[in-house]
Amino acid sequence: MIDVSGYRVTDPFFGAPYIDEDEERTDPVPHRHVHGGFQGTDTRFQFSFPPEEQWQGRMFNPLSGAHGGDEKFFSTPLGEMIGGLGLSFRLGGYMVQSNQGHIGDDIDPKGGEDPTLYGHRASAETARFSKFVAAQVYGTAPHHSYVFGGSGGGRRSPLCLENAPDAWDGALPFMGGGDINPRGSTKRIKGSQVMSFASMFNVQRLLGKRIHAVVDAMAAGGSGDPFAGLSTHEREELASLYRQGYPRGDEYNIAEPMGQIWLWTSIADLLVEQDPTYFENFWTKPGYVGHDLPAAVESDLVDAELTIKRVVTAADILSDPVFEAPEYTMLRIIIGITASSRGDMNMPYAVEIDGLHGYLLGAGVQLTSGAASGRQLYVSQVVGNLLMCDGHGDANLQRFSGAVAGDSVRVSNRKFLAFCYFARHHLMDDPQFDSFRLDGVPIFQQHPVPLMSPLMGVSYSGEYEGKLIWVHHTHDASLWPPQGVIYESAVRAAQGDDGAAARFRLRWTHNAEHIPPMMIPSSGSRATNTWLIDYGPVIEQTMVDLIDWVENGVEPAATNYEYVDGRVVLPETAADRGGIQPVVRLVANGGAKAEVGVGETVTLTVDAEMPPGAGSIISLEWDFDGKGSYPLKESGIDGSAAAVSRTITRSFDTPGTYFVTALAHGHRDGDVAATSRRLPNLAQARVVVR
Repeated sequence: MIDVSGYRVTDPFFGAPYIDEDEERTDPVPHRHVHGGFQGTDTRFQFSFPPEEQWQGRMFNPLSGAHGGDEKFFSTPLGEMIGGLGLSFRLGGYMVQSNQGHIGDDIDPKGGEDPTLYGHRASAETARFSKFVAAQVYGTAPHHSYVFGGSGGGRRSPLCLENAPDAWDGALPFMGGGDINPRGSTKRIKGSQVMSFASMFNVQRLLGKRIHAVVDAMAAGGSGDPFAGLSTHEREELASLYRQGYPRGDEYNIAEPMGQIWLWTSIADLLVEQDPTYFENFWTKPGYVGHDLPAAVESDLVDAELTIKRVVTAADILSDPVFEAPEYTMLRIIIGITASSRGDMNMPYAVEIDGLHGYLLGAGVQLTSGAASGRQLYVSQVVGNLLMCDGHGDANLQRFSGAVAGDSVRVSNRKFLAFCYFARHHLMDDPQFDSFRLDGVPIFQQHPVPLMSPLMGVSYSGEYEGKLIWVHHTHDASLWPPQGVIYESAVRAAQGDDGAAARFRLRWTHNAEHIPPMMIPSSGSRATNTWLIDYGPVIEQTMVDLIDWVENGVEPAATNYEYVDGRVVLPETAADRGGIQPVVRLVANGGAKAEVGVGETVTLTVDAEMPPGAGSIISLEWDFDGKGSYPLKESGIDGSAAAVSRTITRSFDTPGTYFVTALAHGHRDGDVAATSRRLPNLAQARVVVR
């Protein structure tokens, strides 16, 4: 039985801790489960302690993404994929989770809009209390502690190390971002992704299905011209998207709406509250597209009073065969993650509404009658007449609770269409927005850059006492490459080059997206896992390296790169690139594209090489038809060589376009039988069969 009476909070905001669950569990592995919170606050926590013989004296504290608000995320299957119990226990630690000071997307009534609470203070008090509990479970507190997380968790984990050095010794943010201010800032942050996401949504809206021609042009062996066949306005908006840093080669994730729309649904009300003039001017004043170029938006406009036909719960969507059709795949993935992590499968997340028209993604849905009248939601996924919605604050927690068939709703996308051109009129100082300036002067009328939700925390300072390895992905459609270089500049400004060398590293993960490829629906010509890799092993190996750096002084490798025009360019060879990931090159008949006849052989050559000191190649696999099954495994690879080359020939019996993929795995110790830390990378070549 845990005795909490002797714990004294460091931060006086928090009341005494309490524990409401303390039990032995076996799923997914044996551990002691402890759940509780701090009195008088919305802060909740969950601790998972492995058996004593497994514990090596460490604490791991993953932070959930987006705004946080969930102390159980890393106990879900998705959480396990990016650093759950498996990672923590394999590396000799217990795992700490918190909701980072709030429940769902709502704020703590006591804490209000104080971003320090959600950015680091709730996490810090939870980490401190976990050490108090660990001392009772194991007889001693952990000797070292690590905080890490991706996306929103990557945004906030550096704040934890900066502001609570007593709680953690090292941090591993992956896919983070934000602005920079001197240490001690208590203001909400400004985030460039607000503007950049708006531009991405606009390209998605303008191009529709034609985005797939852009995808093909930028894929392996493509023309390299993404602008072919586009109108002048469409070319301008796509070019603007690239200039702001959207990753080349990841255009498919413009075509498939993913979780990025969450940012709009969660802060749309905040944006309108902060800058109502913009949303009015867009439609009524010269200098704005809605007024000057109405043809760019009017065909997509929807503004109508309609009636709910059916209220749909998460359980309905995941069990009703009607929703098993392929077009519901992304919706089912997102709603499954959300509902399972919250444990509310009976929550009504969606409605069916007949009579819909116009562009519905991002549209506002306001209930105008019934028990939920007045609630404002926004469309996060749409399939046919089914609208899945989310909202700000209490609306995020309630969704369509209280709504019934027959209730009236106002469906309007006037705010969203204005948001699509937000970047033109809300410029940050970041170089990624320089294309909207001439000689330093903005081209378009300007409005104040909006503040993000207080749940995102405060600005970075770059000042900290421990060690930090930042991991960013080259193909991240949610936190683009420009966000990956911000923190390095903050550290160098605050600590100098010597301080950065002593306490900071940046690693790029080549060919990785924001979420694992298994969560992104495949296109018709190539499975997602033939052009994107699972970054989980990179995170785990980086955590191993962070531990070795903190505890033993072994300096980790960084990835060398160039940053030009919003684009991260990695060196071609493993020796020049560095880092920990294999470098893979593939050619078909000597080039990125080969054209052959039916039955004619094509020669495929692959070279895979590990960077110096990163280990050796342990596997090489081939996929020929784009299905992602990788049926051919090269033999004779025993983990003894840092570089492997293979040449094979292949013929195709049916005309068509084939994306041949070579997938290589490396391992630090050359262990071909390893089940974790198998570091992946891949390369593709296009084969056109006449």
